[in-house]
Amino acid sequence: MIIIVTGVSGSGKTTVGTLLSRKTKLPFFDADDFHPTSNVEKMTKGIPLNDHDRGPWLENLASHIQKWNREGGAILACSALKESYRNVLQVEKNIFWVHLKGDKLLLEERLQNRKNHYMNPSLLDSQLDTWEEPEYGFHIDVNQSPESIINEIFTHINFKSMKSKLGIIGMGVMGKSLALNFAEKGIGVSVFNRTVAGQEEKVASTFAEENQEYPFLKGFDSMEDFLSSLETPKKILLMIPAGEAVDAQLDQLGWLLEQGDIIIDGGNSFYKDSNRRISVMKEKEINFMAMGVSGGEEGARKGPSIMPSGNREAFDAVSPFLQKIAAKDKEGGPCLTYVGPEGSGHFIKMVHNSIEYGEMQAIAESVHLLKYGLKLSHPEISRILKTWLGEGLNSYLLEITSDIFLAKEGDQFLVDIILDAAGQKGTGGWSLQTALEYHVPYSPLAEAVTARQLSAQKSYRSELSKVFNHRFRAFGEDKVILMERIKNAYSLCRILNHETGFSLMKEVSDENGWDLDFSEIARIWTNGCIIRSGLMEELIHIYKETDSLLKHKKTITKIRELKTDLAYIVGLGLQHDFALPVFSAAANYLLGRITEDSAANIIQAQRDYFGAHRYQRKDGPEGGSHHTDWLSMKKSTGK
Repeated sequence: MIIIVTGVSGSGKTTVGTLLSRKTKLPFFDADDFHPTSNVEKMTKGIPLNDHDRGPWLENLASHIQKWNREGGAILACSALKESYRNVLQVEKNIFWVHLKGDKLLLEERLQNRKNHYMNPSLLDSQLDTWEEPEYGFHIDVNQSPESIINEIFTHINFKSMKSKLGIIGMGVMGKSLALNFAEKGIGVSVFNRTVAGQEEKVASTFAEENQEYPFLKGFDSMEDFLSSLETPKKILLMIPAGEAVDAQLDQLGWLLEQGDIIIDGGNSFYKDSNRRISVMKEKEINFMAMGVSGGEEGARKGPSIMPSGNREAFDAVSPFLQKIAAKDKEGGPCLTYVGPEGSGHFIKMVHNSIEYGEMQAIAESVHLLKYGLKLSHPEISRILKTWLGEGLNSYLLEITSDIFLAKEGDQFLVDIILDAAGQKGTGGWSLQTALEYHVPYSPLAEAVTARQLSAQKSYRSELSKVFNHRFRAFGEDKVILMERIKNAYSLCRILNHETGFSLMKEVSDENGWDLDFSEIARIWTNGCIIRSGLMEELIHIYKETDSLLKHKKTITKIRELKTDLAYIVGLGLQHDFALPVFSAAANYLLGRITEDSAANIIQAQRDYFGAHRYQRKDGPEGGSHHTDWLSMKKSTGK
């Protein structure tokens, strides 16, 4: 909604507007700030403005009111002395007018006490003469405290009866956090959650009751009431588990929504499912968007990285709201971009999670080497990781790991009490599946998924550990040198993890004609998301200059500096019985990428020998294939 607070100078428009802004969470604007310089100069000199002066100013305000309404609403303090002025500003239906009135002596006293304002007190008589009393809106006497005025306004305005800009279905951790984020930004939001007797009852209504400080937050336990609370076209964000639950919800909404309504899937759905759903909803003339959301509970509440795709017109309709809740990059821009068509938003979120898997495993391998190979204490490990943060390796994941190694439960370090069995959701496996489908080398990130699968088999691992009498063996080398080499190994591993993920994005984008902007994707991953880091900030510039991380001059120099240490640490770790799946895979991936003469000629020959699969020759025409009668050749050589 738009609330316009009117009145002559000294009536307290700015004070009331500011307090309303704090309570409603809507942004506050003072119309005086929109006057052109010529108007300011006249008022400073005590010269009253005429209608000719106010015309452009009012038109500018009207344009901003339309913009603010699209973005969720605003509070505007504006004198709006004449009905003709108010008619210019009445560009939206949902404008609520608050008219402040006061005794002339009180107004004069306030103006005399006001400092650093260009409005000359002598203009009060002119304003009072110009003022035309409106017959609508809420009129209130200012001869009382600002708090009392605000309470009266809130008593008069029924905020709960107003249509919400957005609806959210699913009140899990992410759904609740996003709802509060929207409400805190002054965006009217209705929430709904299914009812499961004895398990999930009155979840949405209870949530709204517990957060009454947000007047535009409304909770519903009835789907009919929920949908009725939304403005047209309806905009609904699904925050429910991926898979059958999404299809079931879409089936229900398909019968209840109308042409032009918008559904956004903000969960971790598989992008191919999103492609299918976009087509199904299009047949029903409902706009469907696939939107990745990263940042976990904290990000959803304070500012996530948001990756929407699908219908472009639908994105334009919801973009003003998403911009408000998104995290901000270093330049203050929202970590939000229209990714592309179809389910590309869910696709890049899947890749994001895959890189996240690799980064988490690489850090885990690093600290495992520090703890068991170098026999360092938890505080020492935390201190070393904090040092790395200041040496060009800053990242959210590294930062939280340094905190984890200091957390205690009683006299014990908490990390030592946590079971060493990590789970994994669908996104890691989906990334590997997609990489195989598109023939993209994916070994470092694939090994991160495999490492979690192995870790989950705790009892089997414990049994075999006893059979093989497995023990980590401490390193005998100089600790200071090894700490540096482990840091360098991790530094290169993370570069290769990102290169692997971005390579998959490029291949799938090219094949599907999505035209993904990798520099922009890196930008929206610099804040709000789990893999935000200094490296990601570098990737913004790198992907403006190249589409391959391994071909960029800066990266090439870095790889040359670090590859020996990665190979050394992998060898040393394996010799001392440390499993280093992502470190090892990263080293092999790099060598596989940069080796000109690989062993694949042997594989070609083997396949042709046992299966007549044919092979290509170095000295033959490109694309030509050959077959050799290997047994005849064996006989002809007499072997």
